[in-house]
Amino acid sequence: MMLNVWKWYQKCLVVHPVKTQIISSGFLWGLGDVAAQSITHSTFKKHLQNPEEDEEFKINWKRVATTSMFGFAFVGPIGHFWYEGLDRLIRHRFHLQPKSMRFVTAKVAMDGLIFGPLDLFIFFSYMGLSAGKSVAQVKEDVKRDFIPALVLEGGIWPLVQVANFRYIPVKYQLLYVNIFCLLDSAFLSWLEQQEDAPWKQWFTSFPALEEEESQS
Repeated sequence: MMLNVWKWYQKCLVVHPVKTQIISSGFLWGLGDVAAQSITHSTFKKHLQNPEEDEEFKINWKRVATTSMFGFAFVGPIGHFWYEGLDRLIRHRFHLQPKSMRFVTAKVAMDGLIFGPLDLFIFFSYMGLSAGKSVAQVKEDVKRDFIPALVLEGGIWPLVQVANFRYIPVKYQLLYVNIFCLLDSAFLSWLEQQEDAPWKQWFTSFPALEEEESQS
């Protein structure tokens, strides 16, 4: 069954590469949001003092659709051209040997410094605006969520991308990333739903302390 699905995907990728990557990105990001909602509900349930207060878990399909649109409109098309363009840039502009250590390192560095932060910024901004929040509220949400997400993901994505750029052909790199984005979208959706959780303040306390020290 899985082999047939993979063959079908490969065929679609050859005939309609951009459309195939867009559809798969939207599907996986939506699925990730369903997982995030389940995790959030389970976390909330554990902190209830009265078990009778627990409500039955119901999927917020509007939020799933919103998150899926992020995969459809941004991750799919932008990711497709990003990985193809990045490969051409490193090959022809920097003249590095494909799959060499310098080649992989350059790709991981550029992906982490450019695409990673951009992806987070657009995700949190889009989710906030889609929820009907004002620009000022969205700015506060981005300020609250961006650094924790960047720090936590910064320890994982480079390892994922080393294997991606070293072993996966360019045309399959976005699919490889999207498989991990199933977990990433669940994490980002969960993090965004945590709102003003106390643990987030640990990440934002360092700039505040540095600012206080500089003023003293």
